[in-house]
This record gives sequence, structure tokens and C-alpha cells, in this order.
Amino acid sequence: MQRRGAGLGWLRRRQQQPSPPAVGPRAAAMAPPSGGVPPGLGGRPACALLLLCYLNFVPSLGRQTSLTTSVIPRAEQSVAYKDFIYFTIFEGNVRNVSEVSVEYLCSQPCVVNLEAVVSSEFRSSIPVYKKRWKNEKHLHTSRTQIVHVKFPSIMVYRDDYFIRHSISVSVVILRAWITHQYSSGDLNVKWEENLLHAVAKNYTLLKTVPPFERPFKDHQVCLEWNMDYIWNLRANKIPQCPLENDVVTLLEFLYASSGENTGIVKKFLRFQNRELEATRRQRIDYPVFTVSLWLYLLHYCKANLCGILYFVDSNEMYGTPSIFLTEEGYLHIQMHLVKGEDLAVKTKFTIPLKEWFRLDISFNGGQIVVTTSTGQDLKDYHNQTISFREDFHYNDTSGYFIIGGSRYVAGIEGFFGPLKYYRLHALHPAQIFNPLLEKQLSQQIKFYYERCAEVQEIVSVYTSTAQQGDRRQEACNLRNSYLDLKLRYGRPSMCRAFPWEKELRAKHRSLFQALLELSLVTVPRNQNESVLDIGGRIFEKAVKRLSSVDGLHQISSIVPFLMDASCCGYHKASYYLAVFYETGLTVPRDQLQGMLYSLVGGQGSERLSSMNLGYKHYQGIDNYPLDWELSYAYYSNIATKTPLDQHTLQGDQAYVETIRLKDDEILKVQTKEDGDVFMWLKHEATRGNAAAQQRLAQMLFWGQQGVTKNPEAAIEWYAKGALETEDPALIYDYAIVLFKGQGVKKNRRLALELMKKAASKGLHQAVNGLGWYYHKFKKNYAKAAKYWLKAEEMGNPDASYNLGVLYLDGIFPGVPGRNQTLAGEYFHKAAQGGHIEGTLWCSLYYITGNLETFPRDPEKAVVWAKHIAEKNGYLGHVIRKGLNAYLEGSWHEALLYYVLAAETGIEVSQTNLAHICEERPDLAKRYLGVNCVWRYYNFSVFQIDAPSFAYLKMGDLYYYGHQNQSQDLELSVQMYAQAALDGDSQGFFNLALLIEEGAIIPHHILDFLEIDPTIHSNNISILRELYERCWSHSNEESFSPCSLAWLYLNLRLIWGAVLHSALIYFLGTFLLSILIAWTVQYFQSVSASSSHLMPARVSANPTDPTASPAVTPTADASAQDQPTITNNPEPRG
Repeated sequence: MQRRGAGLGWLRRRQQQPSPPAVGPRAAAMAPPSGGVPPGLGGRPACALLLLCYLNFVPSLGRQTSLTTSVIPRAEQSVAYKDFIYFTIFEGNVRNVSEVSVEYLCSQPCVVNLEAVVSSEFRSSIPVYKKRWKNEKHLHTSRTQIVHVKFPSIMVYRDDYFIRHSISVSVVILRAWITHQYSSGDLNVKWEENLLHAVAKNYTLLKTVPPFERPFKDHQVCLEWNMDYIWNLRANKIPQCPLENDVVTLLEFLYASSGENTGIVKKFLRFQNRELEATRRQRIDYPVFTVSLWLYLLHYCKANLCGILYFVDSNEMYGTPSIFLTEEGYLHIQMHLVKGEDLAVKTKFTIPLKEWFRLDISFNGGQIVVTTSTGQDLKDYHNQTISFREDFHYNDTSGYFIIGGSRYVAGIEGFFGPLKYYRLHALHPAQIFNPLLEKQLSQQIKFYYERCAEVQEIVSVYTSTAQQGDRRQEACNLRNSYLDLKLRYGRPSMCRAFPWEKELRAKHRSLFQALLELSLVTVPRNQNESVLDIGGRIFEKAVKRLSSVDGLHQISSIVPFLMDASCCGYHKASYYLAVFYETGLTVPRDQLQGMLYSLVGGQGSERLSSMNLGYKHYQGIDNYPLDWELSYAYYSNIATKTPLDQHTLQGDQAYVETIRLKDDEILKVQTKEDGDVFMWLKHEATRGNAAAQQRLAQMLFWGQQGVTKNPEAAIEWYAKGALETEDPALIYDYAIVLFKGQGVKKNRRLALELMKKAASKGLHQAVNGLGWYYHKFKKNYAKAAKYWLKAEEMGNPDASYNLGVLYLDGIFPGVPGRNQTLAGEYFHKAAQGGHIEGTLWCSLYYITGNLETFPRDPEKAVVWAKHIAEKNGYLGHVIRKGLNAYLEGSWHEALLYYVLAAETGIEVSQTNLAHICEERPDLAKRYLGVNCVWRYYNFSVFQIDAPSFAYLKMGDLYYYGHQNQSQDLELSVQMYAQAALDGDSQGFFNLALLIEEGAIIPHHILDFLEIDPTIHSNNISILRELYERCWSHSNEESFSPCSLAWLYLNLRLIWGAVLHSALIYFLGTFLLSILIAWTVQYFQSVSASSSHLMPARVSANPTDPTASPAVTPTADASAQDQPTITNNPEPRG
């Protein structure tokens, strides 16, 4: 980074250019621009509109007069005739053509000048009409000339279809003057010089007409009826200025700054209110603004400068203001000058450490006032006023602001509080309203670091004392085999005689207990490293207790140890505590403590803590405010570390794999070094199977499929496959390993031979690798570009990224200079192919908005950075531990690690955790303080890559209601529709069932599913469409529920149609008539037969049970006929 002036320096070198003329309050109001009448201003209203709307000015004031001001040179004071000029305006209002009578007298050959100058809210002294003529013959004689002054249409007419933006003019000055021809009175002389040599001049004011009192212009053009109608709908509407002020809240919530090269990016837009925008533009060379922010510093800057708040312009240069922290604790304030240089100043006072304070910096032209206030009432403060005679250049819309670190400078180590920016006001600290909103959280941060100072002091003194005692004992003891064995296998010696007070020992009971149980022989001698090492040991010992069968029972007892480990700077413990408190995992749920430890872990650059903070701000959940710029600051920090972590073979890392616990097929191939899958691959690889060798090497190198990461063993398989087989992928992989020396000694010659061999076989990765070789080792950019262009045509994303780097660095062969636009295009193409660095560049372009091809989109920037951060190997290690515990049936450990992974915002862990809670609801209810199934399925459906089964689960939960959640049919429909849109047949089936139950699908859901309501106007038609789509998306070849439902629906429709047909109606009537006729006839025959039997029956014994046998069949027949009639199916609609 090159130095620029006395300031911090340029971000990149650029050519010095002459500074532009100042436009603002110090510009001469009566000095019109040179060159005569601006082209098109008088005759073409559109051009005048553009000029008047984009120029910034201060109104020029004058008074109306009828007197003549005579200016006579000393050499001609004896002349009897005096030059004069005055004019008469026939109409005092501004009109399109105003008739002016100019009366003048010239004592010498002269030039008469007439000019109309206007002022509006955008700029002063704009000449809109100019005219001049000579007078050489008629001297010493008063003459009169009629001039028709023509004004632009945008000044005299109302808005219409052609004049879209008429301007409001505040002042119109008509001025005239005389210059002698032999004293700069030539017609070719500029107007400014001509006016300076005037011998007589005069001016008057014309009355302006407000825009809505002006007449409409007759353009002699007829509009089409539709255009005319649309225009008339809004022609008489009075525009209103938007309600807007200059106060911008850049930061509301606390931001944990880790002191690295990432920070919050904010960008200001121009004011919509024209008055505010005019004021802002006037102050480009006279800045008037105030910055107020809260800070909590842990350390002063470890480098030369650390970023607090600074402006980066469109040319990637530091602008005004730029505020940094120095190594000694002073503030370094840098400004960019109008003349193109930089100027910097350092405060005389230092800012406090480990205490919340408010920093207020106000600019008022060349005066800067810096104030730091501390205490609850902000009465304790330091104040300094700095004055300059230079003009500062200040344009807060020509770039972006950065809070904290960036790729140019590291940020501070500490916390940012609320930050307010007053864009147009220089305020005294008493006038600033910027309270520390999160008072409880900020107090907890202060208490945390006060406690941690005690813990670190105890650990430091303890370790140094214990090490000194061990050294003295070793010096006195004779060395023998017994002492060696005792030292190696015996219990560590314990030192109990430390002079700490009883109260302090009781306060830190867990810390002293842990220290007594630890062996301090191998602790580093450096104080900071020893404290961190002790924190790591305390953490590992505490977490080991969680791996037992009932490990979740132990959480409450290990929390004090995790607090001590966190204070020692081991911030994995901070993240564990944050998750325990946020989810209520066997401890009382405490959102405040959860936020505290998340922020502490984020400040300590703990990867999972930063991802947790980024996710919560991205979604605006768990009382974290929705703030995409703040979310990007956290995610980008981890995203930039992800490629570095992947190339680092050490650490608890594993490849992040998308493995769902619902997928039995994927679970079957998970293995370990002694598993069947691994042993089979090893057997095949030994036999020379190239595919098995490559897969085995990948599993060992990256730690995939449950195999422990073992780069050394992986390289052996890479070497065996590359040297024994002709597989180009194995040859390429081994060549890369040899080039970089990862786990093997570098061998550039052999690597180049293998790379060329793989490239000759058509492997596009190897073609890209050759370009990388010529770029990195030979600096032959022409040859590198040649190979990269070839690989890029073959579809290699690495080559696209490398070509972008050439354009970004300005070293692409045959292309002069840097070309960020082409670089951005290649980075975007690489990102679409999954390239990590390319994705990082795209996210940076989206957050800054400095490239036209990448319009500012903070949400998209967060999505791209989040995508890379979730590939981090440390997150993969936690996910793998949870998966292994699940496969081994260790439910406590599986629940623990999946909760830790799910709170970072990765979708696959959220759905897996919800699945575990469904499988073991007893565990979830017993140990978690949140509704596990609801929380994590709900979280997952708001992810971009959410699976369809998560939408189905949430649809079911909304439909049936879940625990404390009430039923919501509308949201249930939305969830099912989203699953259907993702191609899940169950989503279509569930929507159809809802319609069958009487639910109404809203029109926006039908539009969402691309079902046209005009074609499918009723529920039957929608049902048929949904079942058909369900059937088409079903994976089952045989009959599926969708096909059966579709068949049943059509059978019901056919049956209903049959029952409603006219043929069935007449056939039924005919059969019913026949039945009635037969019944009547039958009863008649029965009655007749009964009458014939009556006499015989009278003579018989009435008590005889066998009498009248003919009655029984008749009764039976009637009894059998009755059910037949009542069981006939009724017609159904």
C-alpha cells in the first residue's frame, strides 16, 4: 500500500490528476461559465432540464433597481458624455419569450451585453440567455433596442407528457452592461472577462411563477388516447418530498471484532429529498457531519494501525473520514483533500481499555472536534479540537464505509456498540442522542472480562510457580530408572501451598480443582501460551465427561470448568456455553448468557461462534436483530479461513458431508478403518483398482465417510495409483501433492512430468495445473493464460478464477491495466462452478456494490459467504462426531453434537437433530429447554437448500398443531405448496386432501404452483390437476397412493355423472312403476286367496298353530322386500 501525502496511504497506486475546481459556497456567484450559451439550454428544454437538475448551487441574491451604475476609467473622466444602460420590461413575470427594451448610450465604440441568470435549489448563477451586439457608429446618442429574451420551457411551463420535470426557480436576474471595444470589448472575449471591464451596468429581478401556477405548453402534437389518459391520471398530483433526515444508524446491536481483516460494510445512498441532497452536494468541499460510536477495547493495535471506521471510495482509496487506532492507543484520523492529497492527525490523548466509552467526532469545515466520554452520565471525558486551513473532500455516496477490519487493514480487538452518523450536522456531544441500548449485555461483557482477568492471573502465577518448583526438584533429585518411571506413569505432583485468600479460592473453586489435577510439566513457558494451553486442557477434560452413556447428565457440573476454559482464551468452551444457555441443554435457558458467550467466542475468532452469530443476524431470530451487513461480517471471517483450513492438515477437521439420518442407503456406506466398506476398498486398491485407490486416498486425505483424517496414508495411495496405473485423476492428485509438499517432500520436476502426463490424457484439472505452474514458478503469464483459457473452455472453474486474477492484477497478456469488470465476470463463473475463492470475491462485490455488474445486494453477499463458511473443516468435525455417535447408538452424545452443529445454521444438522428428537422424544423433552422438533424443522425451511420433507413436516405441524403451537391452516398450505414446488409428490397429495376436507387454496398459492384459476375454476378441476401432478412426480412404478387417489376421484366423478344422467332417471322411473304395479297386483291376489280360505278357517280351531299357513309366506315376502327398497343408493352430487 503506497503512502499518499501525510495520511495513512493509498490502497493502490493511481496517477496524480489536477484537482477539480471547487463548487460550493465559496465559488463566485456572479461568475458564469465560459463558452457562451450552453448548447440547447435556451432552445431545447430537455438539455436544460439535465443541466439544471444536476448542478449544485447557492441562490444569488440581488435587489431591483432603476438606477444606472456608471463606471468610467480615470483616463476618460474629462469626457462630457457618460455611458449608461437601463432597460424596461413590459411584463414583470418570467415568460417563454419576454420582451425587453434596452436603452443605452456609448461614448466610444462599444459592445452591449445582455444576460439572464437564474438560481434554483440546485445551483446559483446559471446563465440561460445571452446576447451581445456592437455599436460603432451611433456614439454620444441614446439608442433603444427591443430584445426578445427566451427562457427554457422547464422554467415557464407546467409538467406535461413532454416536460416531465419542470424546475422551481427562486431568482431570475436580468443584467446588462457596456464595454468599450478597445478595452476588452471584443465579441470573442469570454463573458467573465467582459463583465470585469464594464463601463456601465444595470440589473433587475424578474418575478418567478411557481410550477403549479404556470400554463401548459402547446406542443402542437397530438398524443394517442391511451398515453393522454395515463398522463391525465397523474397530471394534477402535487409531488411531496419524502420524509427523510440525515441521521443514519450504522449499528444497533453489539459487534464482536476479532482484530482480523473482516468488518461491517455500509453504503450511503443519495438523499431522496432534493433539499437534503442539494445541501449534501454543496458540502463536498466543506464537510459538516458527526460520528458517534460506542467502543469496548481489549487491547491496543498490534499492528501499525487498526480500523475503527473509515471510508473507501470508488477507486479503492481511503476517503474522509478514516479513523484508526494506533499501537500506543491514540486515534489516527485521516482526511482526503480537495487537491488530491491526504492529511492525517493523531490525538493527544489515548482511549481507555476494558471500559465502555463513547467516541464522538464532528467535522465542521476545517475544524475537527474529538471527544471520548465514559461513565454512566458520560461526564468523564477527553476533548481535543483540531483546526486546518485545507479544504477536505467529502462525498459519502461515492464509496462505502467499513466498521472494523477489511482486506486493507485489520480491525480492533474488542466490541462495537451503537453507531450513529449525522450526515449534515456538526453536533456537540451534549446534542447527540446515542444511548448504549443493550445495557445488560454490555454490563455482562464488562463483568466477564473482569472475572477473566482474575482467572488468567491465577493460572499464570500457578503455572510459573509450579514450573519453578519442578525445576528445583529435578535439580536436587538424582536421575535413575525409578524416578523416570514415576515421572512417566505416576500421579502428577500437586502443589497446595499457594498464598491466595480463602475468599478467592472459594470464588474460583472449579479452577483450583482443575489446576491441581493437571500436569504442568509440558506447559509452554510463554505466559499467554501457557494460559491458553491450560484452558484447552480444562476444556478437553470437561468434554470427555460428556462422552459417557449418560453424558448429558454431566453438563451442569462441567459448566464452571467451561467458564474457566473460556476465560483462559479457549473459546470452544465459549461456544459450548452459548449453545447450552440458548437451547436450555440441561441448564436453565438464559438468552442473555447465550448472547454473552456467543459474542465472546466471536471476538475470540472461534469459528462455530462466528457462524452462530452470522446465522442469528441473517435470520433475525433468538432476539438478535436482522442485519445482513452484520451477518456478512461474521460469515466472511470464517469463509476467508475455510480455504486456509482445508490446506492445513492439522487440527480437528473433517470434510463436511451432506448425510441425512433418514437416508438408510448413505448410512450403510459410512465406515471406519476397520469397517467392511473400508476393508473392501483397501483390498481392491491393493489389487490395482484405480477407482478404489482414488476413493481410498480421498477418504484418508479429507476424512470422509467416517474415516479418520490421515494425509500420510492418503499420499501413499496417491503415489501407488499414479505410478502403477494410467488413471489421469490419480496422476494429477499426486502431482499437486508433490508441488505443494503436503505430507511429502516437494519434487517439482516429477510433479511437472506427472501434470503434463495427466493433461495429455485430457484432464482439464491438469491443464489448469500447468497454467498454475507457469504462473507461480516461471512468471510466464502468456503461457499461463494460454493453458487457463484452454481449461476454461473445458469447464474448469479453477481456470475461470485464475483468469479473473490476471485481469484483477492487470497482468493479462495484451490487456493494459486492471479490468475489474472482466475479473468479476470470471470470478462469478468460477463461483457457479463451486470455486471457493471465486465465491468469496463475488460476495465481496455484492456487499460493496462498487462494480456495475454486481449491484449492491447484502442478502446475496451473506448467502454466498455462508455457503463457503459451512464448508469449514472444524464444523465438519463436530458433524462427524455426531454422526458417529448416532451410528454407534450413543444418543446422548449424538444429541449434544448435533445441537452444537445445528446452532451454527447448517441445514443438514438442523433436520438431523429434529429427526433425532422425533426418534427419541423422551431425550428431547428431558434435556432440551426448547421445542426441538418445531424449532429445528422451522429453522430448516428458511434455508435456501431446505429439503422437501422439512416443508412436509412443518406443514403437518401447522395442520395438527404441536405442543404450544396453535393450528394454522394457511401456513400449512404454504408449506405443502413449497414441497410440491420442489417436486415432492407428497406435497401435491396433501394439498389435494386439504381440498377434499373443504379447505380453500388461495389464488396466490395456485399462482405459485402455476395452476391457472381461469382454467381450473372449481375444486374438482384443481383436485384432478393436483392428483395428476402427484402421479407424475411419484417414483413408484406400480400403483402409488397418488394413482389410486386419481383413479378413485375419476370413478366418483363417473358415478356421479351416471346418477345425474336423464337415461338413469327414466329407467329408474320405469322400474319403480313396474315394481309398484307388481306389488299392487300381488297384494290383490293375496287378498283374493284369503277370501276363499275364510270359511274353512272359521270352522277350524282358532288356537291351532298350524292354521292359515298361507299368511306366513306373505309376511315373509313383505319383510324381505322392505330392506331392498331402503338400501337403494341415493344420487350424490
